[in-house]
Order: sequence, then structure tokens, then C-alpha cells
Amino acid sequence: MRFLHSADWQLGMTRYFLNGEAQPRYSAARRGAVAALGPLAREVGAEFVVVAGDVFEHNQLAPRDVSQSLEAMRGIGVPVYLLPGNHDPLDAASVYTSALFTAERPDNVVVLDRPGIHDVRPGLQLVAAPWFSKAPTTDLVGQVVSPLDGPDASSEDGPTRIVVGHGAVDILVPDKDRPSLIGLTGLEAAIARRAVHYVALGDKHSRMSVGSTGRIWYSGSPEVTNYDDIEPDPGNVLVVDIDESDPRRTVQVEARRVGSWRFVSLCRAVDDARDVTDLDINLDLMPDKERTVIRLGLTGSLTVTDRAALDTCLDRYSRLFAALVSWDAQTDIAVMPADGEFDDLGIGGFAAAALDELVATARSVGDDAESARAALALLLRLTDGSAA
Repeated sequence: MRFLHSADWQLGMTRYFLNGEAQPRYSAARRGAVAALGPLAREVGAEFVVVAGDVFEHNQLAPRDVSQSLEAMRGIGVPVYLLPGNHDPLDAASVYTSALFTAERPDNVVVLDRPGIHDVRPGLQLVAAPWFSKAPTTDLVGQVVSPLDGPDASSEDGPTRIVVGHGAVDILVPDKDRPSLIGLTGLEAAIARRAVHYVALGDKHSRMSVGSTGRIWYSGSPEVTNYDDIEPDPGNVLVVDIDESDPRRTVQVEARRVGSWRFVSLCRAVDDARDVTDLDINLDLMPDKERTVIRLGLTGSLTVTDRAALDTCLDRYSRLFAALVSWDAQTDIAVMPADGEFDDLGIGGFAAAALDELVATARSVGDDAESARAALALLLRLTDGSAA
């Protein structure tokens, strides 16, 4: 038996830092990653898809987002089982019980709207742990797993069970007192007694195996949601094989990439014109700029001339990438005018005296110095025609 494990679609997600039309393209890419599950399911012969929580970004979605999302799910073609998570819980305002969702839900879409066992077919069960609020007070997965028994002593067989849950496993977070944490010990005990055979989790946006059984997995989000230093392996869906002819229900998991965007964190030292040129070359060589977000941290000490060249470089790439944002926590650039840096501008008289005063202020400290450096950089850019 083969199925697809996905999670954290968060359809309707917005990212404030995206440029202009990049946000609609990003939203379309998230739906596109969902739609890509249809061809993948046909290619690998998947029987169904489980989505382990956070299908939607939140419950208050625009009608267009709901309709387009359901249409993307319709195109998958095989049954799609949706688990409400912390972003889209089954509360009083749930998108899953809205009139629009109810009216337009395709026949192949099933909401796992009650805790416990859902029969897929004879011998195959999903064990669901849906969220009913954003702050549960107990281990929802543990609650549905702990009562399950494995095959009795007179039988080598029993139903194949796939747990579908959402949230953080306790070994992955420092805050062990959080009541909603999923207990790894309980999951591994249920696997050991053959009460469950695979645990499909959502919440972590990177692909990750948990514990030592090889049967507990986060699929990660099928499209990137955060920078690569936080979310190292997004953009995947898991193809899961369970051998139903084996009493042990051996499991094989393969990651298949469906995402197309990248959120990249870069740190660079820039201390002279050569470093600025190297940064320019590195940014230029990056592919798929329209689907790439760069968070850039820069450190170093530059002359006003080199800072002006850096600003010109960054201005250009801010127009080419989906977003180019400053990583403020990793940015610290000192700007100091070099001796003779402005001698070739051909400025004389009163203007030359004003320029000398600006240079002297720029070499001091404080807000006035910052303003003077910015003015000198603008002057250089204007004189060589590079100002936007």
C-alpha cells in the first residue's frame, strides 16, 4: 500500500516582504504545490493523500482562496484526508464548517473532523487527532493512540493503522511543560506493540524523521515558508510504502520535491570594492530570482564610494528578486570617507567648503555622521549617474 504524506499547506499565506506581484505568484505556487500531488500520486500509484494539519493559513480566508484551494484538491484525483491543525482548528469559526467549504468540497476531499479511527477500506484505518482550538490542553495524538491495541496473541495480523497528527514532539522543544506536546515514548510504545504502523505529523515545515523507528515523520511544507537557516528542508512530500503482506508492516519513506521557491539567508563581509563586486557576482549567478527571497546580512567597513556602489548593487537586485531584505541582526557596516575620496569631483568655491564640512561630519559619530555619510553616498551616485 502506498500513499502520500503532506502537511502545512497553509493556503492563503501572505509574506509582507514580497515585492509587488510576487505575493500573488507565491500564493499561486503554494496552490501549485498542492496540484502537483495529483501527477505524483498517479506516477507512484498512491492510494490516497493525508494532510497532517494546517491545510489553511487561518479560518478567516477570502472566498476566492477557499474556492481555488478546493479546486486544486479536486485535481489531485485520489482521496485527500485533511486534518485541522493549529492554524485552522475546528472551532466555531472553522473554515471546514463554513457554507462555502461545505458547498464546494469535492467528493475526494474528507475532513478528519473527529478524534480516533476513520476506516479507509477493510484492513486500513487512519487514526486522527484534529485540533479544536489553537491551544489544546493535552497531547491530542497521545489521547487517540494510547487506547489502541495491537494484534492479539491468536492473530499475526490486524488492521494497518496510520496516525495523522499535528504539533511538536516533546524531544524537539526545550519547553517540556507545554501540555499539547506529543509524547514520543507513547508513540514508540504503540509502534512496538503494532497498534500503529506509521505516524504522519505536521507542524514542522522541514522534512524530519523523529525517534529511532523510521515510522514517525514530519513531511514539512510542500512549499517554503521561512528562511533556510530556520527551515532547512522544505518543499517535499513523502511517498510512504507499507507492506501489508508483512505482519510487521515494514515501511519505506521517500521524499519527492514539489516546491519551487527558495528563502535564502546570506551573510557576507564587505570591506572594499572587490567584496562588493563579489557580492554582485554571487547574486547575479542565483537562478530563479523571481521565486527567490534573499535575507542579506552584511558586515564590514567601507569608504563612501564603495558604500555607494553597494547601494547601487542592492537597488538592482531588489528589483530582480521576489524580495531582497536586510537581515538587521546580522548587519553592521561602518562607512568612513577615505582621504582624497572627493578630490576628483571638480567642486570648488562654496560647494567645496560645504563638501569638506560634510566629510568632517561623516568622520565623527552620531546621527549627524550617519546623515552626512548618506548625503556623500548620494552625491557620488548622482555624479556617476547611477542613482535610481
